[in-house]
Order: sequence, then C-alpha cells, then structure tokens
Amino acid sequence: MNNVFSWLEDTWLAETVRSTAYLYPVLESIHIVGIALLIGPAAAFDLRLLGVGQQMLRVTTAANYLLRLSHVGFVIAAVTGVAMFLPGANLIADRGSAPWKLGLLLIAGINILIFHRRTYRNVADWDTNQPTPIAARCAAVVSLTSWTGVTIAGRLLAYT
Repeated sequence: MNNVFSWLEDTWLAETVRSTAYLYPVLESIHIVGIALLIGPAAAFDLRLLGVGQQMLRVTTAANYLLRLSHVGFVIAAVTGVAMFLPGANLIADRGSAPWKLGLLLIAGINILIFHRRTYRNVADWDTNQPTPIAARCAAVVSLTSWTGVTIAGRLLAYT
C-alpha cells in the first residue's frame, strides 16, 4: 500500500498543492465550507426524521431543499479532501484516526444508499402527520453519529 501512497504523493496535483503558497490552507477552508454544507443540512433532515418539526414540514419538502445542499457539500468536501490527502498520503494513512474516518465514511455512504433505496421509497405513506418509521429513525441516528465521527476523525488526522 505504501507504493500506492508514494505514487499519489508524486502526482502533479500533490506537487501543486505542496508547492503553491497558501493553496493548502485555502483548500482546508473550502473543505470546512463543504463539510458545513454537507453536515448542516443532513443533520437538519435527520432531525426531521426524528420528529423535529413534524407538524410543520413534510419529509419530502425537507429532503428537496436540504439534501441538495448536502450533495453539493459532499462534492466540495470530497474534492478538497482528496487534494489535501495527496501531498502527505503516507503520513496521513499512518495516522490512527485515518481508518476511523474512512470506515465511518463507508458506514455513512451505506446508510444513505439503504435509506434512499428502501426506506424513502414509500415516503408518501409517512410524509406528513404519520409517525416516522423505525427504519427512517434508525437511519437518522446512524447518519448523525457517522457524520459526527467522520468530522472528529478528520480533525484528529492533524494530531494522531
């Protein structure tokens, strides 16, 4: 695996990030904006699934507005995250929090797939004035927990 990480560190993008003044902190700043756009709306949607605002806001309305922002945030966070990973791939991969971040990202992604492919398919049955199904509430808890963990683990990459 070290060969792959060394190869990544030698790419033109890694060299550009490493050698361009202020590019890394700019990427970090944009990454934080992406995280905010990803996790803020996703958390608001998860809270709606858990019953917050149930009488005021349909699940589909919340999804239409909030999840689009989350998708934009994910793209921003993913692109900037990869760009920041490349220059120090070997070092970052050796950090104790790296497998946690990647594992929690995987859990968050699987949770999203299961939710949208199964639970959300029958949202019309529980969109408004109905209790949110247990599967949707569980997906919300997994989402809130995994994205919080991804954020913490990501922050710890700088230290552990």
